[in-house]
Amino acid sequence: MAATIEICETNGTTGAPVVEHNITNTNMGNVEAPNLDPVAYPITPGDLSYAKYQRVHVTAMGGSSAINNLKAWRTGALGGAATHVTNGGIGAAYTNLSFVTPVKVAIADVDNTMPTSTPASANLGIAGSLAGSLIATGYSDYLVHQIVTNVADIAGSTSTMSYQYDEVA
Repeated sequence: MAATIEICETNGTTGAPVVEHNITNTNMGNVEAPNLDPVAYPITPGDLSYAKYQRVHVTAMGGSSAINNLKAWRTGALGGAATHVTNGGIGAAYTNLSFVTPVKVAIADVDNTMPTSTPASANLGIAGSLAGSLIATGYSDYLVHQIVTNVADIAGSTSTMSYQYDEVA
């Protein structure tokens, strides 16, 4: 039997975080909310989206002894000169960040380009380490990411976020 995994998003304030379990989408926008409608809350050209604080959550181990090698990436083109930045990264480029109130300004250490294909190795940590493992139910580190736009960009692009992990029997 396989492990049960969900993606969770944390919002709210640093002192009173709210975790939304098993989100249905990771849409980016001009409001801090899980499962948001980007048409209702478009990112204004020249602005940043609100940062997303998302984690892989193992809710049941099934027959697995460990979950590790977490990877996250985006496929699909962004409009114009927009970029998708993250704290996720390979090796020394990875930064383990704690949850803070999401903002729509540049965040220190959220400056790596989100991969657009499956990374060669883990780019999201567990317990602060890319080599970490979950051996019981629990959470990965936060994947913090946001969209940065240029004033000449046109609102309206579609991308897909993907997450991958290894299950050890």
